[in-house]
Amino acid sequence: MSELITDNNFTQPDDFYEALISIHSDLTPEQSEALNARLVLLMANHIGDLSIINQAMALARSSIVTNETTE
Repeated sequence: MSELITDNNFTQPDDFYEALISIHSDLTPEQSEALNARLVLLMANHIGDLSIINQAMALARSSIVTNETTE
């Protein structure tokens, strides 16, 4: 089983963040949500390994649930 990379793996993290924010400019909240969903599906397809995708989903969900319960 492959392992999800959680250490910083970006060569240009600031450029990625800028691009991510930029693609959401001038979108309605509904369009922004649809864009995020499409982006997730495209990236999941690129990864292709369900065990990695499951690890990413579990980590993303646990960080949201944990943050909400500690606020």
